[in-house]
Amino acid sequence: MTQYRTLLFMIPFALTLPVSGISAAASFDCDAKALKPDEKVICENRALNDADVKMVTTFDLLSGLMAMGSRGALQDEQTAWLKKRQECAADAACIKTAYDERLKQLDETYKKINRPL
Repeated sequence: MTQYRTLLFMIPFALTLPVSGISAAASFDCDAKALKPDEKVICENRALNDADVKMVTTFDLLSGLMAMGSRGALQDEQTAWLKKRQECAADAACIKTAYDERLKQLDETYKKINRPL
């Protein structure tokens, strides 16, 4: 239960951390010269940028709660999800849907973690 409280506490806190302009997404450098189409849209759209921060923060916290063997499967899922997001290209609605789906998947993964009572 303590891990759950920590997760619930950390996500909102992470979302309040200052972001210099909108050019700083959590999982990639918005100032890079060779951004992919989906990354450009995320960097230009505050709601998508925030979704990226939330997804990365949730993923990182969840990774820390999982047993070592399970982390590899979570990373594989994340890699597959990233490819799916990249297929959206510059379609902001598609990217938003991808984030919504991934956050739902991460939430379901969290619910399945074995925790002591």
